Amino acid sequence: MASRKKTIAGLLLAAVLVGALIFWLTQQTTAPSNRLTIYGNIDIRQVQTAFDDNGRVQRLLVQEGDRVRAGQLLAEIDPVRFADAVARDEAAVAAQEQVVAKLLAGTRPEEIAEARAELAAAAASLHNAELVWQRQKALAADHYVPRQSLDNAAAALKSARANYERSRQALTLAVRGPRKEDIAAARAQLAADRAALSLAQRQLQDTKLRAPADAVVQDRIVEVGDMVSPNTPVFSLALDNPVWVRAYLPEKALGKVRLGMRAEIQSDSFPGQSFRGWVGFISPTVEFTPKTVQTPELRTELVYRVRVYACNSQHRLRLGMPVTVQIPLTNNSPESLGEHPCDHDH
Repeated sequence: MASRKKTIAGLLLAAVLVGALIFWLTQQTTAPSNRLTIYGNIDIRQVQTAFDDNGRVQRLLVQEGDRVRAGQLLAEIDPVRFADAVARDEAAVAAQEQVVAKLLAGTRPEEIAEARAELAAAAASLHNAELVWQRQKALAADHYVPRQSLDNAAAALKSARANYERSRQALTLAVRGPRKEDIAAARAQLAADRAALSLAQRQLQDTKLRAPADAVVQDRIVEVGDMVSPNTPVFSLALDNPVWVRAYLPEKALGKVRLGMRAEIQSDSFPGQSFRGWVGFISPTVEFTPKTVQTPELRTELVYRVRVYACNSQHRLRLGMPVTVQIPLTNNSPESLGEHPCDHDH
């Protein structure tokens, strides 16, 4: 009788425990979670750096694995011909500046005085030619000189008048100075020469290859002495802060996640540590779950590709590393980000 009572009590206890377990599982299944968990791998951006002109590599200043800062000098090509082009264009600019200055200064007083003196001489020659013609005309009328003498005097008078008119016009031009069209043309030529000089100086600067951003040298592609062109990559740089997580968002969770929401990234390589991040991209196109990352049972589910940026100031997250992304669903509006999420990632 006692054993029967013990059996009944055990059955009742088992039933209570099973019921409690079922209730707990039901609550866990139906209760809304305040965090969304997705899984993915670290991706990085890459930059292929190249010179903007053709040349022979003269110096390479960094190696694979070196960390570089934005603007840091990475390499140089031979600058001699570019420096010569700068010197040539500097001389052209200097010469044209003098042309413009001369036109703007106008005619010098000495040149105007010279033109007045030439006009006075022409006037004197004209007066003398008129006197000679008058005499020859009177003598020819009385048949004291041949007709040829009168014709010679008339030709000399005509020449003197033309010379006087030429000297008078020269004086007028000297007083008025250069034409405004000539000044405008000289200024335009000076602007063209300065533009050519600026281009030559830029080409000289481009003989130095500088880092476009903070990065890590992933690969050095050429060697000193190689000929390079704008189509020849010199270095491959990895931009590793921030990096991003390539992950996939289930269709049912699409309405819970928005751009700019905060996220926490965790890696098995750093247990107990979280990396700050934010949702930076949600694909507008639905796709099937990638077969390389899911079981056969889940391959037919629809997902959206997401990109979760991860702060990586200490450069611990590396390409291909599997990570877990936790996105809080409460008190996580995009407006709450404020400053850049990586500003205080140390």
